[in-house]
Amino acid sequence: MQATGEVTELDSPSIVELDEALKKSSSINESSPMRLRMEKLIKDHQQKIIAELSRIDGKEFKTDTWMRPNGGGGISCVLQDGNVFEKAGVNVSVVYGELPRAAIEKMRADHKSFVGTDVDSLTFFAAGLSLVLHPHNPMAPTVHLNYRYFETSDPKDPINGDKNWWFGGGTDLTPSYLFPEDAQHFHKTIKDACDRHDATYYPKFKAWCDKYFYLPHRGECRGIGGIFFDDLDANFLQTSAGSSSNPQETLFSFVSDGLASFLPSYVPIIERRKDMSYTESQKEWQQLRRGRYVEFNLVYDRGTSFGLRTPNARIESILMSLPRTASWAYMDPVSGTRTESMPVEEEELAEDKISEKEIMDVLRHPRQWA
Repeated sequence: MQATGEVTELDSPSIVELDEALKKSSSINESSPMRLRMEKLIKDHQQKIIAELSRIDGKEFKTDTWMRPNGGGGISCVLQDGNVFEKAGVNVSVVYGELPRAAIEKMRADHKSFVGTDVDSLTFFAAGLSLVLHPHNPMAPTVHLNYRYFETSDPKDPINGDKNWWFGGGTDLTPSYLFPEDAQHFHKTIKDACDRHDATYYPKFKAWCDKYFYLPHRGECRGIGGIFFDDLDANFLQTSAGSSSNPQETLFSFVSDGLASFLPSYVPIIERRKDMSYTESQKEWQQLRRGRYVEFNLVYDRGTSFGLRTPNARIESILMSLPRTASWAYMDPVSGTRTESMPVEEEELAEDKISEKEIMDVLRHPRQWA
């Protein structure tokens, strides 16, 4: 989820009660509130994804269903110490809450579309699907996905008043070793999904992804990218893709296609790489790259920050994205951040690290893959 500041519990459950009544009285369809349509979409895709990943791994996910005190909750599906995946998490979160004044100011700063009001709090809704897969094999890449919807209500009329809303999301690939055909397949699959809606989406969101998943203290990207976007609302369509008679429907269709493209983008890659042979040295390199993954998620990731600032947050689900194992080495000759000349023996050690240097070059100089 996009970070928005600290959150307090919802005082009035009126919107929660309305949504629960609608879910009990009828099936979710195109006339249902977007809140419920997004919830259904991410839950449906969660089940499709874990079924396919279970087939690949041969081990079932552990499923935890949890509820928030005043509405909403989530489903955390985690596979740990599997045959293919060291750790795989596919989580759904649905949150009804209230933004305090400080969070309202933060949201106004972070989101161009957000219309602040002179109130002390605003009711909000957030729903998202987030997954991170960390394979055992260092030849198989880690992958991340997150698609989300956020909505705030008019404090004078939460049920029928105007709402601020937007979609965010994307997916990106983080390999320890570079296979150009994998990078090309991943990016092309995503680009095809984007192009079905607007030809400007992929280049725009690919550049956004490279900029967002970047570790400035290391001078490198977290992985080889994908797409990333946020703040997609009616204003975005007017400025980027022309007008739309129903902008919310237009963007929901795009998000739906983005989610549907995930399994076709990743499954062929994991099937190719999961059983490849590897050395102890290559496994050690994977551990160093995972250390970078941890650094980004704990220092820069706004979703992690949002989750940790949410009262009654489910910490196990928020930190699901972290790998089971990772390592850090002092002045690693290939990827270490050094402030002094490298000793001669380290220079000689790095000479044999051709494949490791190749991925580092891509991380420091992002490429166009599709």
